[in-house]
Amino acid sequence: MLRSAFLYLAGQQQIFKFVRNNRLAKSFANRFVAGETLDTALAAVARLNARGITASLDLLGESVHNEAEARTAGEAYITMLDSIHGQKADANVSVKLTAMGLDISEDLCVAIVHRILQRARDYGLFVRIDMESSEYTQRTLDLFEQRLYPAYPQNVGMVLQSYLFRTFADVERAILLKARVRLCKGAYKEPETVAYPDKKDVDANYIRGMHELMLKGNYPGIATHDEAIINEAKRFAKANDIAFARYEFQMLYGVRRDLQDQLVREGHRMRVYVPFGTQWYPYLMRRLAERPANVAFLTGSVFKEMVGKRRR
Repeated sequence: MLRSAFLYLAGQQQIFKFVRNNRLAKSFANRFVAGETLDTALAAVARLNARGITASLDLLGESVHNEAEARTAGEAYITMLDSIHGQKADANVSVKLTAMGLDISEDLCVAIVHRILQRARDYGLFVRIDMESSEYTQRTLDLFEQRLYPAYPQNVGMVLQSYLFRTFADVERAILLKARVRLCKGAYKEPETVAYPDKKDVDANYIRGMHELMLKGNYPGIATHDEAIINEAKRFAKANDIAFARYEFQMLYGVRRDLQDQLVREGHRMRVYVPFGTQWYPYLMRRLAERPANVAFLTGSVFKEMVGKRRR
């Protein structure tokens, strides 16, 4: 019922118009989305950089429907890279292949992403290819390995999701390639034929992949807000003499800011994923629809941060 409700709300333009002009609703959204424009996103990046935190910018948008939309999205990323370089911001960008036209034509998608990667290479910047639902996993990894990474090995990386059964094998493959991996748990609603339904199994798979990446991987991104997993990463790094410079922690914009600052104080590297754009309302609704447990995650994260501040 919750999933149907969120999907319904995501498609209601009248509600979107109301929410965009409602101060309370917009205030909640601004906690997790860095505004609607590149300028507001870059201002958020500047604030993060001032706290000793790097960023990964993501222009919100779902799968595009025609070539013109895909090329427009690609040009937006070129502008993002130009602005990051021009402002000397400490940030990279995250790209969803469906926003670059993957569902229209693989050749179109690759051409657009190659142009983005060329600009990133010119500036010495980095592009993360985001992972989407499991129906795109193999296609994304195939395009990454065969058509993107060989030409830009220093400028492009991938994302793997620990709730999928296949992920440890993908971790091992990425290590052989020496490709940079962002390891997350995954937020999409997936069938039990491909994904672990229980959190304990998702966590166990995450820790297994994390250990392997920390030991053998190329600067992995440990993307989690789970304090138990973060503590295990710190324990494992110390036990295996793994320097802080060999990995980084990653979190979502607006989530556990107290924990972000704590890790920076301890000397760890921290990157925050910063989504922005006019599509923030459908983005939030669809993320909640994909996995209604995300409601509890977001509200619980805010509560934990408030409790943490009070304790200090």
